[in-house]
Amino acid sequence: MGHGRLSKEQTLRAMASPAVAPESTSGDCPSSPRPTITLAQPKKKKPNAKLSFRAVRSLFRSFPILTPAACRLPGAAGGGGLSRGSRTSADGHISGAARTTGTLFGHRKSRISLAIQESPRSIPILLLELAVPTGKFMQEMGADHLRIALECEKKAAAAAEEEKKRKQLLEEPVWTAFVNGRKIGYAVRREASERDLEVMRMLYTVSMGAGVLPDDMTDPVEGEMTYMRAHFDRVVGNKDSETFYMLNPDGNHGPELSFFLVRI
Repeated sequence: MGHGRLSKEQTLRAMASPAVAPESTSGDCPSSPRPTITLAQPKKKKPNAKLSFRAVRSLFRSFPILTPAACRLPGAAGGGGLSRGSRTSADGHISGAARTTGTLFGHRKSRISLAIQESPRSIPILLLELAVPTGKFMQEMGADHLRIALECEKKAAAAAEEEKKRKQLLEEPVWTAFVNGRKIGYAVRREASERDLEVMRMLYTVSMGAGVLPDDMTDPVEGEMTYMRAHFDRVVGNKDSETFYMLNPDGNHGPELSFFLVRI
């Protein structure tokens, strides 16, 4: 499972299936004590993925924020953004982008969370809680393409010194969230709880996959804990814009899931 590829149909079936643990070769039952796993601190260095100003400008002009009819994937016919020439590897990896691990997880009846890690064994550099139930989000995954746009406002700086003190983009606390052009409310950045870290530790050997975590992660009210995990390319446009593209497990040219973060 750690290195397998799942089609979208397989992913949806896995997230809707009865509770199963991530694959293990040890043969231990879910009730067996789990080994102690320590997540590493994220690196301090800045990501070096850059795009030209022209590519960034066309990318954000194609944001699905104003109207659902304007939704287009970068690289799709007639759409703006990244050209196919920006991708060089067979799995669709963007040349120069930083590869990260993204995990969507949550109890079926509670809000879904997004965790971004520099590596599967590191503490998340970003943890967002979206104002949409996990079950509803899984239904949205049935669409051909899913684009999540997150907007936050710049603080008016009275002087250049205040401008220098502006938060890093991923440190912004509150975002207005859109799914395929439809406003769904807000996304809130939060610090990882022990429960969140336990999910990351349980999935540290999983590079790509989807399913349901063991019964001891189930909440009697909120339901089972489901997850979807994949590699994401992190593309930094400038200090006010970043994009996370899921590397398409089907091997097609366009990503099926993208997160756009922009400060306007």
